[in-house]
Amino acid sequence: MRKREKKMNCEIEKEEKENDLIVKIKKITNGLYYSSETDEKILPFQGKRAEAVTAQEIINQTKSAESTPVEERDFNDFFAPLTEMQDWFGDEEKATAEKFAELKNLLEQNLQNLKVFKLGKIQLDIYVVGLDAQSNLTGIKTKAVET
Repeated sequence: MRKREKKMNCEIEKEEKENDLIVKIKKITNGLYYSSETDEKILPFQGKRAEAVTAQEIINQTKSAESTPVEERDFNDFFAPLTEMQDWFGDEEKATAEKFAELKNLLEQNLQNLKVFKLGKIQLDIYVVGLDAQSNLTGIKTKAVET
């Protein structure tokens, strides 16, 4: 009976840790927008178990059409323009860049094999994802318009 209780407690702790990551992502992304031709909210993304972080996996887990164009981008390249401080930044821009840096750091510390996927053409769905401790596809999602 004790082994069973320990196992259940471990499973609960894992779930709480996973949910804790989503809570942290929600907290950091609250009020955070991705700028393209439109400004779109950045939201947490919690997928299912995956063997690897691949374009096919993101298509499957987002229930996108098989014919959807997918472009893979580098994680650091995605965050570089969002976290770089500029001389002309005011307090609001500095705070936004710092928040993006905090988000990048949180994802790097808690997810493995981080990748960025842009799905579609012109109106894009963007997923910044990696595998969490339980091998679930986890990260953030947003939208962009690129013409």
